[in-house]
Amino acid sequence: MDFKTLYQELTHSAEMIRALLAGVGEKEARIKPNRGNWSILEVVCHLCDEEREDFREHLDFILHRQHEEWKFISPMMWVKTRKYNERDFKTMEAKFFRERAKSLTWIKRLKNADWNVTYKSKWGPMRAGDMFASWVAHDNLHIRQLVELRRMLIERKTKPHKIRYAGDW
Repeated sequence: MDFKTLYQELTHSAEMIRALLAGVGEKEARIKPNRGNWSILEVVCHLCDEEREDFREHLDFILHRQHEEWKFISPMMWVKTRKYNERDFKTMEAKFFRERAKSLTWIKRLKNADWNVTYKSKWGPMRAGDMFASWVAHDNLHIRQLVELRRMLIERKTKPHKIRYAGDW
């Protein structure tokens, strides 16, 4: 595993997320493509909570605190129980970027971390490197989701005009 590359990926993905949120208003951030999908605001809230309560927390646990109990999380439930779509978009956006900055500072201090240290969980063995790599991949899942949501907003804004000439989606 190349620590420097994964660190840069987290840095770059934060900037991609920032660009994908640029120009989105409070009302637009709450729009859902359908009942089963998330809004931009819900994605941002999820990213913020995952940053603070999942990836940074669990990576630190694997590296330094395996004598403690693994913190249970329920990200899919949080969308409803924490009422993500009722929150203030700009506040949550700023909060995510503050949490990411904290994470990047914290990760930078892990230069001599043992990325092969393994936590034996009920889900199977998980190395610190697996958790770090998953963090990077998780960002990409939600970058793709934000791109799709931006596309939906473009389709709505351009009606009655069609955007099929742009290419198949």
